[in-house]
Amino acid sequence: MRAVRKFSGNMRDLLSAGLFFMTFIFGPPALAAVPTAAPDVETLLKRVFDNYRSKSSETSVGMTIHCAGWERHLAMKAWTRGMSDALVRFTAPHADAGNATLKLGDETWIFNPKLEQVIRLPASMMSQSWMGSDFSYDDLSKSDDLLTEYAHRLAGSEQQAGHQVWVVDAIPKPGSPVVWGKVTVRIRDDLVMLEETYFDQDGKPVRRMTADDIRVLGGRIYPVIMTMHPLDRPGQWTRIETSDARFDAGLPDYLFTLSNLQNPRP
Repeated sequence: MRAVRKFSGNMRDLLSAGLFFMTFIFGPPALAAVPTAAPDVETLLKRVFDNYRSKSSETSVGMTIHCAGWERHLAMKAWTRGMSDALVRFTAPHADAGNATLKLGDETWIFNPKLEQVIRLPASMMSQSWMGSDFSYDDLSKSDDLLTEYAHRLAGSEQQAGHQVWVVDAIPKPGSPVVWGKVTVRIRDDLVMLEETYFDQDGKPVRRMTADDIRVLGGRIYPVIMTMHPLDRPGQWTRIETSDARFDAGLPDYLFTLSNLQNPRP
């Protein structure tokens, strides 16, 4: 019988799966628009996140981690159910194929086929870099923290390529369990989040996520290419590109089980 174990520190380098698409594969904005007059910020953000929350999704995604002198390319399939359940399974390169991550509610498990083990990811791992990328595990699992853990204010608006773009500052609520001193987001009038800039506790911008290619995919306006830039390391970035997407289709319940995590059905 294959073992199910809690994660231990000396196994970190063996993990080849993660939660990267827990944030991005919950579904992109649908074809909708907000008024050109100044919106209520809370309503605007809620509409953005509600549009991200497809009932279900199935996506094929590539990821490139770029640093000075080298790049790493990975491919994966991902399935989601609502905002709380997701399965991510690597398909390439060969060394990583078969590694998978399952998230059910607040619980997360990682399967490593080389060890034939399911490893439960503890809270102490959430702030660490995932797969050597510019994302942390915490980024990948708390997809709606921006909505629930921050107070918001409209910081400005601008015109871009025929669209109205709203600029919103998000400031942590007192006692919120977040690491950022501020997050500034730019939201287009069709509910596409164009950019997120993360500031440290001293107000210094630390990293920026950009939507670099926006198209209709799977019947929705989709940020097909998104890139995270660490601002203190010029030339370094992590990029995700979605090649195929299917939303709100019925997915079998067995997908989101520990059994299927270890022994995927065809």
